Amino acid sequence: MHSYPFCWRSETPLLYRAVPSWFVAVEKIKDQLLENNKQTTWVPDYVKEKRFHNWLENARDWAISRSRFWGTPLPVWVSDDGEEKVVVGSIEKLEELSGVKVTDLHRHNIDHITIPSGRGPNYGVLRRVDDVFDCWFESGSMPYAYIHYPFENKKLFENNFPGHFVAEGLDQTRGWFYTLMVLSTALFGKPAFRNLICNGLVLAEDGKKMSKRLKNYPPPMEVVDNYGADALRLYLINSPVVRAEPMRFKKDGVYGVVKDVFLPWYNAYRFLVQNTQRLEAEGLSPFRPIDRSILQTSTNVLDQWINSACESLVQFVQQEMDAYRLYTVVPFLLKFIDNLTNIYVRFNRKRLKGRTGEEDCRMALSTLYHVLLTTCKAMSPFTPFFVEVLYQNLRNVLDAGAEESIHYCSFPEVGGKREQRIEQSVTRMMTVIDFARNIRERNNKPLKTPLREMVVVHPDADFLEDITGKLLEYVTEELNVRSLVACNDPLKYASLRAEPDFSVLGKRLGKAMGFVAKEVKSMGQASILAFEDSGEVTLAGHTLKLSDIKVIREFKLPNGVEKDEVDAAGDGDVLVVLDLRPDETLVEAGVAREIVNRVQKLRKKAGLEPMDSVEVYYESCEGDRLVLEQVIESQGSYIRDAVGSPLLPSILCPPYAVILASEKFSGVAGMSFTIRLSRPSLAFIDNALSMLCSGDETNANGVKEYLLSRDHSNLKADFMSANGKVRVACIEGQPPLDIFLGQHLYLSVGDYYLSLRT
Repeated sequence: MHSYPFCWRSETPLLYRAVPSWFVAVEKIKDQLLENNKQTTWVPDYVKEKRFHNWLENARDWAISRSRFWGTPLPVWVSDDGEEKVVVGSIEKLEELSGVKVTDLHRHNIDHITIPSGRGPNYGVLRRVDDVFDCWFESGSMPYAYIHYPFENKKLFENNFPGHFVAEGLDQTRGWFYTLMVLSTALFGKPAFRNLICNGLVLAEDGKKMSKRLKNYPPPMEVVDNYGADALRLYLINSPVVRAEPMRFKKDGVYGVVKDVFLPWYNAYRFLVQNTQRLEAEGLSPFRPIDRSILQTSTNVLDQWINSACESLVQFVQQEMDAYRLYTVVPFLLKFIDNLTNIYVRFNRKRLKGRTGEEDCRMALSTLYHVLLTTCKAMSPFTPFFVEVLYQNLRNVLDAGAEESIHYCSFPEVGGKREQRIEQSVTRMMTVIDFARNIRERNNKPLKTPLREMVVVHPDADFLEDITGKLLEYVTEELNVRSLVACNDPLKYASLRAEPDFSVLGKRLGKAMGFVAKEVKSMGQASILAFEDSGEVTLAGHTLKLSDIKVIREFKLPNGVEKDEVDAAGDGDVLVVLDLRPDETLVEAGVAREIVNRVQKLRKKAGLEPMDSVEVYYESCEGDRLVLEQVIESQGSYIRDAVGSPLLPSILCPPYAVILASEKFSGVAGMSFTIRLSRPSLAFIDNALSMLCSGDETNANGVKEYLLSRDHSNLKADFMSANGKVRVACIEGQPPLDIFLGQHLYLSVGDYYLSLRT
């Protein structure tokens, strides 16, 4: 019993029969084929070394003829007795031999053409054989046929052959890749290509082949319309397909690329745009990016880190593209964008929003600008449409000679400063932050609850210096801990044990693995420390390196501390210890975080953008007034930095303030209060304004009404451009008056409130 073959299209039985064919003598050039295969680079290389190599090794003569009407006619003319054969190499040659003008090479235009026998008229004529070429013969001829070689473009072909790069599916190892190699080897003694990317098959979500008849796949244009061509491209590049493995296509995967790559990337760009616009809205000079050579001298650790990480991205993309490894680029890009948004932008919000001074703000914005521009250039081959949209806006602040399209720009060169120590320290910092978050989560200690102390245990003195110096502010603020203690004694908070890395040692040691594993596991604390210090150890006659043994650090409770008072987490490299004991002195800081959280939620509810400036008023319930005021008094600086303005008592809210949102909150650290958001309102100093108007209250009110009628941002710009002075000369019956900022009025109630406190 055996299954009978059916046509996969019509599902009708197939009939096989032997027919005569014309062949290419592949077996004669087999050794040369194998040698030429060695001269090529395949991605992945196992397809070349195994599948394709094995196919060439077992190659048989290739039947190149087909008994069909449509196709390229075999240019072979044979005499009736089969003794004489002529293979015609060109139209010119056919015309010369036949005496017939040839204008079309299709069968119905040349089948009637005969060639007189070279043996004389008594032997009749030669007629073309009925067969046409196997279409794979034509495909294999592509490198030279498409430029009409050898009849035209000889230099062009000879200067560029073999081709630099081809790509097709895994099934073409016995199809196009094979015919390319056979024909180029037979004709030129060379491979047809230098580099090849072999793709796997894209299957339907159910694991079957995609089929028009079954309609088991989403319409391609629907996917493009919903998610964009760039998202589809990145999804495929980041799939097993580019490693010659099959994949099941899922629309959700394309959506995941939009969510995980494009939205964070766009949000970083949007944040940059919003804060450059804010500069102008505040009456400052328009944003122009600072030269990169100056940015490289920044003393801010995160500027140094992101500049170095950007250089690493460019170097990595260039290196992997040179090696045709497309599948490694997207994971690296994903990590870079995650770092850009969740480390650089998140930790630098104060600087980017201008709360650390204009000069520092412009330095941070310029750094973000250049990183985004460089990222767009590096990723332009992968996401051509998305980066073009970003570039068309980014180029507006470049010099007049900037390229019109990002695709006219040169690929970024690796030439900036690499700070490998900073890159490694920031990576470890994020590991520390992740571990601390995990400790908080499993002990039900939300981030809004401040903790007294965190200990970071690591033997690397450089890392400990960085995390307690340059990176300290970011760690303590992100984790809401009051102090960070560095510890380089690995045995103070942890016990050490060694485990062999079976994945590394198994293949190398073979049967000796069991003996070596036993020796590794029996290593004592002192032996492990000595091994880490020297970098190698000899056990059971085998020398093992740091990469062969995993050193695992397990948390050890300090003396005099209960289990529920301290917790730790680590990965064998770094250990994080958090002090979980409650501290009454930290309660107010925790309440302040809760208040900030409610303000931010109300901003979002009101539909405000991050660059929208507002004033925040609070009104407490009678019983909570003293407690709330104490918290605002002690934590005022933190609240002001977090929300962008001081928290103002509602009694200061002027009657003409435009309220944008208001909400009452209950049960926040046992308190109830109301928060109101308003547009920034002018705050007049009534006595000074009255004196300016010579005690005439009518005139003073007229000045107020005029100033309140002005657009706030325009009025602010006028004050800024005139060094804090505006002349009012449009009130009938009143002489021109010079209004001074800080003397007669403030541009916001917050500014007025802060002036009273100083």
